[in-house]
Amino acid sequence: MIRSTCLLAATSIAALLAGCSEPVAPDASTPAAAQPATAMAEPPRTAVEALAPFYAQLDYDAPIAAAGPALPSAQTTLTSIAFGSCNTSEREIPILNTISAEDHDIFMYVGDNVYGDTYSDDATLPELREAYHMLADRPEFQNLRSRFPMLATWDDHDYGQNDMGGRFAFKGFSQQLFLDFWRAPEDDVRRTREGIYDAHVYGPEGQRVQVILLDTRYFRSDLTPTDDRGAVGRERYLPSSDPEQSMLGAAQWAWLEDQLQQPADVRLIVTSIQVHADGHGWEAWRTMPLERERLYNLIGETGAEGVVFVSGDRHSSGLYVRDDVAPYPLYEITSSALNMSFRDENNEPGPHRIGDMYALENYGVIGFDWDAGEVALQIKSNAGDVVREQIISMSEIGAR
Repeated sequence: MIRSTCLLAATSIAALLAGCSEPVAPDASTPAAAQPATAMAEPPRTAVEALAPFYAQLDYDAPIAAAGPALPSAQTTLTSIAFGSCNTSEREIPILNTISAEDHDIFMYVGDNVYGDTYSDDATLPELREAYHMLADRPEFQNLRSRFPMLATWDDHDYGQNDMGGRFAFKGFSQQLFLDFWRAPEDDVRRTREGIYDAHVYGPEGQRVQVILLDTRYFRSDLTPTDDRGAVGRERYLPSSDPEQSMLGAAQWAWLEDQLQQPADVRLIVTSIQVHADGHGWEAWRTMPLERERLYNLIGETGAEGVVFVSGDRHSSGLYVRDDVAPYPLYEITSSALNMSFRDENNEPGPHRIGDMYALENYGVIGFDWDAGEVALQIKSNAGDVVREQIISMSEIGAR
């Protein structure tokens, strides 16, 4: 009874504070979910702060993935990175066995790594915890986990609620679950700040690959709903010119600017939602044109060379390029879904797309041929066949 009463009170407070469309951001140096109740000297300003004492005393069975191989050392030359998204743990994931049979340096989960939406509005996130437990128990995931070092970011369904952004009241606990599941070390900076954005650099000079994993959920403003639900190009959301909207939040934007100034030859900017796609009205950077323009401009202003976007989310895959927004062509590879394909074909408009989409189950591979000076962007089928491919000269994207 005591626990139920505490849960009801915590959820009610969180719901009240989460009603603010633009909550006041707490001190970014220490996430409120990680602070003990005694550290709260002032009344809570956000739902995350309000719930911190509740989570500090919560007793629960933490879902944690099995330990896998360590990430490559900083001087390791990478030749292949595989990635995927949209992976429900409620059914078999045979494509993971296909990937496991190949040779890659890293596997990246780029969002919707489980489907644990909080339909119950329970602050303890039972649906998300159960989804993580089921993934940890899946033999095909265990096989993949034992084969490759892994990097991960989240999207909405493993963040906690469909299409949700910064107003999600339970995001502090969601972040804790994410970091625990993926075995983030106790001294990982993401355990002492809000958001799960992260970056790594691998390889010696001349062969350096920077992987930047963005968090497009924790700080994101509300999207602008459509005025014609279901219409092509306007399915759920419309682009908005509201200058107050943010995709990444101030702290993450500043961090990204710093990362783009780090030495690297090829840079993979991993964003759970698509950057270039303009043919649909689902979640994408196109819903915030000013923020997308800011991203494009930042690449030019920082002199960052070799940028390639990596995305998921769409339950379809595709290759994209824009040569009108940066000093060199910006390519994007979208791969989705690992086991959540909804159709055989997707013929949505794609003004920046290279060829047709591929809507069956798939995964992405990014290959680096340092001798030839090329980057290969590949979409591969459930059987491991290459179904879409774009070969990029490193010199074309300023990488060498």
